[in-house]
Amino acid sequence: IAAINKTGGGSTHPRRGQVIDFHRMIQDAVKVSSNGIALNSLNCDPDPSERLLKPLSAFIGMTGEMRELATVVSKDIYLHNPNVKWDDIIGLDAAKRLVKEAVVYPIRYPQLFTGILSPWKGLLLYGPPGTGKTLLAKAVATECNTTFFNISASTIVSKWRGDSEKLVRVLFELARYHAPSTIFLDELDSVMSQRGTISGGEHEGSRRMKTELLVQMDGLARSDDLVFVLAASNLPWELDSAMLRRLEKRILVDLPSKEARRVMIQHWLPPLSNSGGVELRTDLDYGLLGQETDGYSGSDIKLVCKEAAMRPVRKIFDALENHQPGNSNLPTIRLDTITTADFLDVIAHTKPSAKNLSQKYTAWQREFESV
Repeated sequence: IAAINKTGGGSTHPRRGQVIDFHRMIQDAVKVSSNGIALNSLNCDPDPSERLLKPLSAFIGMTGEMRELATVVSKDIYLHNPNVKWDDIIGLDAAKRLVKEAVVYPIRYPQLFTGILSPWKGLLLYGPPGTGKTLLAKAVATECNTTFFNISASTIVSKWRGDSEKLVRVLFELARYHAPSTIFLDELDSVMSQRGTISGGEHEGSRRMKTELLVQMDGLARSDDLVFVLAASNLPWELDSAMLRRLEKRILVDLPSKEARRVMIQHWLPPLSNSGGVELRTDLDYGLLGQETDGYSGSDIKLVCKEAAMRPVRKIFDALENHQPGNSNLPTIRLDTITTADFLDVIAHTKPSAKNLSQKYTAWQREFESV
């Protein structure tokens, strides 16, 4: 069916007057063959890097409306490998250990995780922006043999009355269907802020959606399904207290230590690197630079390294601009060596983005920590 007019009696769905192109939705959704192998949308050949999924046609117990919503939610399943390994994440040892305890080991050693040792159902990663919370989620999607749902507010918030709650329910039903599964809720504070009175400004639909999310989370805690919720937030103090109770493990992903900063700088600016045929050389005191970047997040350090690498490149722009476009012989490019003084000068003009917030996260940790 190419399109159905919702006023034509073909469906009892409450979206009156809406025209839905089911053909386009099916094309855009997760494509699976009859034996459950995910297919490449361009050439329909199985891609070995894609995850194998059970076909939605076997998603029984749902009405046609729910299957339509399941098709929408399925778009947020990670099919391709993000290619982020545990060893690629510098530092964050405590966070990596907890994620492994919650996701990896219960699947690998199910006989150990029974009774009081039943696996955790929810983990909250909180901390300043740019410290690696989303990177940890990508490592889970890469390293753990689970179906990974990458969920944001746009997935489960709908303008249609009642659809947000149904999308949340379908999300958890799909996670059980594809178990073992990991549901990653990025920027959790955007969908699970503290509930207030309707007269205080909170929309009724938002309140119902939050309640449904809490109910589904509570259902996970009482079941033996291998479904795990991983959440990340930069504003943990804005989260609803009922959601904090359901996120059993809460860990601070803080700014990197001096040693971690040194390793990051050495990773981004090694003594010799070759990118696109252009050699970039550095002569840096990594220990000193790790000390001088106190208060910088991992994202800030990458930005500083990029700015330092741009300094010798800027010096050759004049020669490149004078080069005639029709002349195929480019001048030989040799970049100056990046020195410690260059890097320190960049630090002086590139300020950290979250240094002043660190104390606020530490204070919240003392009150709500659960590791």
